[in-house]
Amino acid sequence: MKKSIISLIAIFAVFMSIKLHAAQVIKIDGSSTVYPITEAVAEEFQKAEKGKIKVTVGISGTGGGFKKLCNGETDISNASRPIKPSEVELCKKKGIDYIEIPVAYDGIAILANPKNNWVDYLTVKELKKIWEPEAQVKITKWNQIRPTWPDKEIHLFGAGVDSGTYDYFTEAIVGKEHSSRGDFTSSEDDNVLVQGIATDSLALGFFGVAYYEYNKDKLKLVPIDDQNDSNGKGPILPEYDNVVKGAYQPLSRPIFIYVNKKSADKPEIQRFIDFYMKNGGQLSKEVGYVALPALAYELGFKRFEKRITGSVFGGHGSQVGVKIEELLQRE
Repeated sequence: MKKSIISLIAIFAVFMSIKLHAAQVIKIDGSSTVYPITEAVAEEFQKAEKGKIKVTVGISGTGGGFKKLCNGETDISNASRPIKPSEVELCKKKGIDYIEIPVAYDGIAILANPKNNWVDYLTVKELKKIWEPEAQVKITKWNQIRPTWPDKEIHLFGAGVDSGTYDYFTEAIVGKEHSSRGDFTSSEDDNVLVQGIATDSLALGFFGVAYYEYNKDKLKLVPIDDQNDSNGKGPILPEYDNVVKGAYQPLSRPIFIYVNKKSADKPEIQRFIDFYMKNGGQLSKEVGYVALPALAYELGFKRFEKRITGSVFGGHGSQVGVKIEELLQRE
């Protein structure tokens, strides 16, 4: 009898240990662009917590991440664009409220293969000519962009259609979100795009600049000229100062995390967001992104503390040329 009681106590202890451990897992998914920042924060946070809290970070694209968040499958969603109306409706339907927090600025990089010795820069008009829906089948060679360029095929690579990077790029370049030619190699995983461009001398593609920073020896970064004299400097690269000052237009943007409001009441989530807001700026720089102004992190954390739900963008998706701290101050 005594042994049975001891066995039951042991089983109960194991059960409670498993339950406690499960309660200390923070589940994050979404944008591959935001992934390096959140992964860096997660690694440092887990060290600070000495293994008591586990943070899992997946990559399913911004759209895939919002689906999981709205279905209650994750605590936090990485997003390289603001939430869209269809996603707002899905969350509403599922009874999920969310807190939007900006974490960094990013520049969308235009990349070619290092063997490409003819592209010195591209204009926004040329990018539109290449990527608009009407270009499919029609614009297939480099000399169709500029007559002096080679009479060779152009092989296009870009972020997957579930990606916030794709949504923002199409809004900024084509003028309509989620509108582009369909005959390009796409992936939600930017590492796949890096590999594709690095092994194809005729390639041209786009993805978040941080992935270029990790692969400089394999890729050629192409400067962009918006041709409207907003910067007065001609072709611009997505370097730190250019992104911060808004000179790299129209391909600079804020990137985000979205926190499930129900999860926000968990002590481990509260500690994680506090850690993110205090350390995310420095860590974002370390992994190739542009930190927000200190005020933006302060205002973002206040949104979390006050449990302010919804989006400062009104749930309308990508918006070009905005300064996040100005939007946060309006609330």
